[in-house]
Amino acid sequence: MGSGSATAERDRPEHEPGTEFALRASGCQGSSALGRSCSLSAAICLLLVSLVAGAAAAAIRVVELTPDRRAGWSPASLFAPITGLFRGGPGYWYDAREILIDTTPKCAYVDLFYVRGNFQLAYEQTESPVRVVLPSRIDAAERDSLTVRIMADGYQPKDVHVRVRSRTETLEIDLEPLANTLQYVDHFYLAGRGTLTFLTQETLTFRNQKADGGFSVVLLETAGSERAMDGIASTRSPLIDSLQGRQLGQDLVVRVALSRSAQAYEIRSRQSYDPVRRLYSFSLDLIPPVGGAAEIERSREALARILAADVTGCAELFDRVVREELDAEQLARALDARNRHLERYVRAAMERLGQVSPGRQVRLIDGTRFDVSVPIELAAAASQASLVVGYLALLRGFVNGLEPPDFQRSTLKGIVAPEISGARFDAIMDLAEAREHRCAAGREGP
Repeated sequence: MGSGSATAERDRPEHEPGTEFALRASGCQGSSALGRSCSLSAAICLLLVSLVAGAAAAAIRVVELTPDRRAGWSPASLFAPITGLFRGGPGYWYDAREILIDTTPKCAYVDLFYVRGNFQLAYEQTESPVRVVLPSRIDAAERDSLTVRIMADGYQPKDVHVRVRSRTETLEIDLEPLANTLQYVDHFYLAGRGTLTFLTQETLTFRNQKADGGFSVVLLETAGSERAMDGIASTRSPLIDSLQGRQLGQDLVVRVALSRSAQAYEIRSRQSYDPVRRLYSFSLDLIPPVGGAAEIERSREALARILAADVTGCAELFDRVVREELDAEQLARALDARNRHLERYVRAAMERLGQVSPGRQVRLIDGTRFDVSVPIELAAAASQASLVVGYLALLRGFVNGLEPPDFQRSTLKGIVAPEISGARFDAIMDLAEAREHRCAAGREGP
């Protein structure tokens, strides 16, 4: 539709790009939040909820959508005084029309178009709920219509058409959530290479866009879950300075700010399906331009520095606490060598664990032992890495010997617990390290 003429809107609050209308904090959500959290007596609660609901009603926007040109004369104008008596009185034809528009979810974006003969005569943009003032029926043509276009972040847009001369006084419009949802975001980083993975309910359609200092990934017709948005906000590594996610209507835009060292990296994408969780995976691999030979050598040196004291005694208590606090299935998935880069280190770390363990054997939590100097037993132990005693402690020592202090925990999280929040992982590590320190002080046994 064309641009049309813009009419005045009363009570529209001032706002800046990127901020929400004041109505979101006051009218749209106040009464429901108060009703959920009220801990006073029932009578006082009802009174407070009523007051907030009344304030919300008073805050409803009023938009006048009246075209500059009145409709031409029609036979309805001649008989209006008579026909109006049978349709509710004289005001049926001569009073201004009002339609209250409310939506689910609240505070959706509303585009209002006044259309006559396929031409747009007036246009306004606002938020729900809104009361639209239209011209009287006598001033409207038979085919004059109000087109309401509703949009909300994370929902399918919807158009509704209403004849101006109709008897409609209220429109309650429910939007359908987007079919695809981003469930998780995890970032694996180790030894100069990384992978950023998006896990969605349905097959993902995406678009990559270059940007200064990084790139953007546009996940088309995809909504971000709360867990995914938290994962985006907390992601950081030596390759990624930050991730920023923003829902723009039907699309989720993830802005990836690369570190200076990673801006020359090659980015490769791949897609797969996880039949266990029934999720689709879209991954972006960050690959160094020279193959990372120096990082591989640094990794070998870091593993060689791991000693028996790093995986036994009080370190074994740390290992046990972390394993007990993590979900067993999530830990098994994390160590199941999601890519060839990780697989190389899983086997090398398992081999080193055998070299520093008593009897040069690794032990599962059920007592099963493997001699990892034998290739077939090394493969068996690597396939059950989440159950190997001391393996999590070894990974901690390996990461601490390889990565700078600011990124040690986030790197270890990406290896062993990519599905949980950073705050949850920090709490687990704090607990495990506190018990390890009590053990070292003789206040708790290993």
